[in-house]
Amino acid sequence: MTTTPHPPARAGRREWTALGVLMLPLLLVSMDVSVLYFAIPAISADLEPTATEQLWIFDIYGFVLAGLLMTMGSLGDRIGRRRLLLIGAAAFGTASLLAAYANSAETLIAGRALLGIGGATLMPSTMALVRTMFTDPGQRAKAIGLWSGVMTAGIALGSVLSGVLVEHFWWGSVFLVNLPAMVMLLVLGPLLLPESRNPHPGRFDWPSVPLSMAAVLPVIYGLKELASQGWNVRYALAMSAGLLFAALFVHRQRTAVSPLISPELFRRPGFSPAMALNLVAAFGMMGSAYFTTQYIQSVLDKSPLEAALWSLLPSVPIGLAAPVAAQLVQRGVPRGHVVGGGFAVTACGYVLLVLTGTDSLWLLLAACAVLACGVVTVMSLVVDLAMSAAPVEKAGAASSLMETGTEFGGALSMAFLGSIGTAVYRHEIPAPAPAAARETLGGALAVAGRMPGRAGDALAAAAREAFTSGMHAAAVTGTVLMAVAAAAAAVTLRRVRATENAGRADQLSSSGV
Repeated sequence: MTTTPHPPARAGRREWTALGVLMLPLLLVSMDVSVLYFAIPAISADLEPTATEQLWIFDIYGFVLAGLLMTMGSLGDRIGRRRLLLIGAAAFGTASLLAAYANSAETLIAGRALLGIGGATLMPSTMALVRTMFTDPGQRAKAIGLWSGVMTAGIALGSVLSGVLVEHFWWGSVFLVNLPAMVMLLVLGPLLLPESRNPHPGRFDWPSVPLSMAAVLPVIYGLKELASQGWNVRYALAMSAGLLFAALFVHRQRTAVSPLISPELFRRPGFSPAMALNLVAAFGMMGSAYFTTQYIQSVLDKSPLEAALWSLLPSVPIGLAAPVAAQLVQRGVPRGHVVGGGFAVTACGYVLLVLTGTDSLWLLLAACAVLACGVVTVMSLVVDLAMSAAPVEKAGAASSLMETGTEFGGALSMAFLGSIGTAVYRHEIPAPAPAAARETLGGALAVAGRMPGRAGDALAAAAREAFTSGMHAAAVTGTVLMAVAAAAAAVTLRRVRATENAGRADQLSSSGV
């Protein structure tokens, strides 16, 4: 006799409503990455921060968020993902109040750091709860697709929202918009969201917490500074120190009785390839954004708010990419083929960037739309693959690893492609140009504005041409890398379909956790 396992229960109206509630914190956490883009000038005029303080106001949120993701994901598995989500919502709301009414740069930096802590609790918890609420593979793929689309759209919406609010209110209003959503989450979360945790988590491995932060933060810092400031031995040392701590962290996870991140996750079929491909997809997205945002504002000479509004247009088709990808997989198209196709679409977006001139707004927007659709297609499917492969009791840790990989991919992309673009820009800019003009496009335009007549116009035109050439070089590199990723995805995920079926019985046995 053989027994047939019961199919997983399908989610109903309650679960889909709960997903809508979960989208609120995810949207706000992703928006807070970019919400200060247009608020910084007003903050500078009001609080008068030093140059160093201004950098920390902008960057501290992302640094703290990236450094604590693994800790908070593992903590949620132990104390309960809903509980951690609600604690994070309360912390995020409180930190938003502190940041909104900060009367000094130091207070605002502290508020942004607390926002990062709250964000680190919210992001892994939302994905882990999606994993526990949606046990049917088809429904889970749709839910994760929505999760990926909301996260991507939030980054674009953040900059626009900050521009609108700062234009009509004061800079603190960019933080107050968080409060209604967090209050709604605190009210509706206990009613709609199920609690889930690892029933046998073991002791929390406290030594792994500082090791994980020491591994992540120096590398993220070094990569971001290389992208914005250029080569410096200090940044190389920071990344080297981070890699050393990463080796220590991995050794700790392999030898600890109850590790923060279980090595078993990487032995699950499909998890490691999914994590690697997710990092490459983040590389593709952030590398293009580094150039396109500057192109719209500085090459096309748009105001900050105009640039942000134009940047919203490519977000429109993103909402279709993930559902279409999920539908293709459900209809039997091998996941590797769809993921490879997503990378191929991303490569096509980079090709369109290569074709842009110094006055190609619509071509650039089309490139951004094509590229974003490809990236969201990849991310939605590989995140679904990773979360399906991970045991439900380790869903928080799995989610945090994927999101940490996204942070690394974005930082690596800005450093690598940004360095290529900068090198070409400096090579193309006329040799007699002042030193400031040879550093960045913004510096060149500032110098050109102070020069008389045709000399200033000539320098500005040459700088715009040089920047566009640098973007072309980076886009060619991106095209090659995404094409290689397309082939690698098709080969790497060839057998995932079979291993997914083999591992489904194990996941069903733990779906009631």
